Parts: sequence; C-alpha cells; structure tokens
Amino acid sequence: MAMNLLTIGNSFTDSLDRFLIPVARAANCAIHFERANFGGCELARHWSYIEAEERDERCRIYQWGSRKLRTILAARPWDVVTIQQASHDSWRPETFQPYADNIIAFVRTHAPGAEVIIQQTWAYRADHPQFQPGSEWGISQAEMYAKLTENYLQLAEHAALRIIPTGYAVELTRRNGAVKFVNYDPALLTKLVWPDLPPQAGDVVGQCQWRKDPASGELVLARDLIHLNVRGQYLQACVWLAFLCGCDCRKLEFVPEEIGASDAAFLRETAQRAVEEFPRLRK
Repeated sequence: MAMNLLTIGNSFTDSLDRFLIPVARAANCAIHFERANFGGCELARHWSYIEAEERDERCRIYQWGSRKLRTILAARPWDVVTIQQASHDSWRPETFQPYADNIIAFVRTHAPGAEVIIQQTWAYRADHPQFQPGSEWGISQAEMYAKLTENYLQLAEHAALRIIPTGYAVELTRRNGAVKFVNYDPALLTKLVWPDLPPQAGDVVGQCQWRKDPASGELVLARDLIHLNVRGQYLQACVWLAFLCGCDCRKLEFVPEEIGASDAAFLRETAQRAVEEFPRLRK
C-alpha cells in the first residue's frame, strides 16, 4: 500500500517524524509524509497565513517560507490531509470556527482528491501548571481531555470527517498502564539538584531534563509537559498506521531501541484498541 500524507498542524504532528515511516515500512506500507506545520499553530493562525498568501502573490509562508499552501496541495495527489487545533486551544470550543471550515474548504478546493481527517490531540501531563490550584485555565487533566474530545467530535460531525484518536490512545495508556504517573508537590522542583529529576514514569506525555542557561551558565531543570515522549511518539505512529493503512499494529515487529519489548507490545495493543473503539462519528 502507498499513501501520500500531508499534515496542516503543529508540533503535535511533528512528533510523527521519528517513527511513522519506520513503523509503516515494517508493515509494508509506503507513506510519503510532508508537513505544513508551525509550532503551536492554532486553526486561526493557519487561516491567517492562508489569507495572507492568497492576498499577495509574492507571499510564501509554508515550509519555511518557501511555498504557498495552495502550491503544496497541488504538488502531488494527496490521499490524506490532516488538521487539528493547537493544544492550548483544543479545549476551547469558541476557537474552532470559522477557521476549521475555511481550512477544510480550502483543502477540498486545491486537493479535491484528498480525504480531510482530524487528529484528536491529547491532554497535558498531570503536573502541568494549568492543572494546579489557582491556574488561569481552572481545569483538570480529565476536564481538558473531555472538552477537547467533545470539540473534535462536534467538528467531525459537522464536517463529516473521521478522527485519528491519538488523544484517546494516550488516555488508554494512562488508565491501563502497569505503572501510573504519580504527581508531586511543585515545591519539590526547588529542591532538586542535578542529576535528580521529578517523577516521570507512567505517562507517554512529558519529559524533564537539565539544560544550561545561556545567560547564567548554570544548569536549570526544563520540563516539557505537553509533548509526547519517545513512548508517546511510538504510540502515535502506531495509531496513525492502524487508522490510515488498516494494519493490525499489534503484529508489528519494529521496536525502537529506546523502548523495551513488553512495553512496546503494550503500546501497540493500546494503539489498536484506540482505533477500534473510538467513534468515527458520534452516534
């Protein structure tokens, strides 16, 4: 099987770059994968970029300022073009329209043979500052997941689109993993000294590491609590493979060097279950 895949997204599809092609190759599925992504890019910002390119013939914003999105869409016969909301807006229903409809219509005009598909994104790790008491958002991890899922289901129903359930797969790992992520008192962060790190086991989202501050020259603890770690990237690739290619990812033999065999089997099983269980359209 061969497929041309384009993502119009952000870092939550950039994370496919590590494992999607090796996973697909292991399943004898050839995927040509390109990205029209910007880190943190909301649907509204994508639409503003498209409008700017359409207003000015000289304006080129996508793929590092080298091409217009309409040129990318016309460059090959895309089978699938995906869209998604930026994670920080994914739980806010008012941020989706009219931008999603406008982007979908633009893709269908310039790549009429492509199926537009939504990627369901995921909730941040439980130690994210926005889930702590007194935060600006005032929601929990569970509430973020419930709200973003409702928003994606509404968009899918409204526009008759299918959903790649990456976010649901992340939730399943949290519910069913042998090790559960244990949140910690934020005061711990003030006491840690290199090479100690806060608890991280049990989640496919998040990674903490020490980095040197260029101004002070001192090591500081950097916490990425929103992106998929290596386990999550493998999970995501398996979800996309199972969804797009119809492969049973439980049978895959490709296991990254960074992941143990039994854990990889759990992640593949979870990915397959997510694709089989998550509703394509709400009944």
